[in-house]
Amino acid sequence: MEAHSIGSSSAADRPLALVTGVGRREGIGAGIARELARQGWDLALSHWTPYDVRVHGAHAHVAAVAVEELRELGAEVRTIEADLQNPEAPARLLAEAGGRSPVRALVLSHAESVDSSILDTSVESFDRHVHVNARASWLLVKAFAEQFPTSLHGLGRIVALTSDHTVHNLPYGASKGALDRIVLAAAREFGHLGISANVVNPGPIDTGWMDEVTRSALTARQPGGRLGTPEDVAAVVAFLVSAPGGWINGQLIKADGGFSA
Repeated sequence: MEAHSIGSSSAADRPLALVTGVGRREGIGAGIARELARQGWDLALSHWTPYDVRVHGAHAHVAAVAVEELRELGAEVRTIEADLQNPEAPARLLAEAGGRSPVRALVLSHAESVDSSILDTSVESFDRHVHVNARASWLLVKAFAEQFPTSLHGLGRIVALTSDHTVHNLPYGASKGALDRIVLAAAREFGHLGISANVVNPGPIDTGWMDEVTRSALTARQPGGRLGTPEDVAAVVAFLVSAPGGWINGQLIKADGGFSA
């Protein structure tokens, strides 16, 4: 695991958020990071370059995320390489992210996502999806609660991104289902710490992975006639981690523009 800090010294009144899976400028994680920076958060951003290269191509790297843009918005930014398939990585990630101040919001936007169906999913692929999407998320949630100070009671936030995409995407969908249950359990188990925990299902978001046929078909299913964007998701997440958003707790929120209606 490797980290470096970019930006000016954190202001005393800027809370710290850890956002996982921020590996591409076009991604949902990057959109969330930009919105949180606008709203006064300092940021720790995790990614895993070998995954980004394997799935998105050799051009994919955290350097593509506009760190300078986040810095110009006033955020102190720490980027951390973390292989979440390693069971020791989540606790180390929380420790490195919160080196200067406690992490007040944990946003889980990382994912292992390689399409395969019931008949052609390998055991190795299934295990890798479960390790990254479910086990690592459990260990991150656990480490977050363990480091959360009693002085911030009522201000802790966990938000995870999920998906209903299971058909011909078995290991991804199955592991995301496990993620849902873990995070929703935290809403009850961490009540005494004043931590809220919610899951957001944004539906299909155009982050550059769609071909024109897919984009056209999914757009046709949207009541509003357009696909969601990372900015749409980021607005929902930013509210959930805000002080007023703390009353929303233990919910799986379909913020998908009506796609699932």
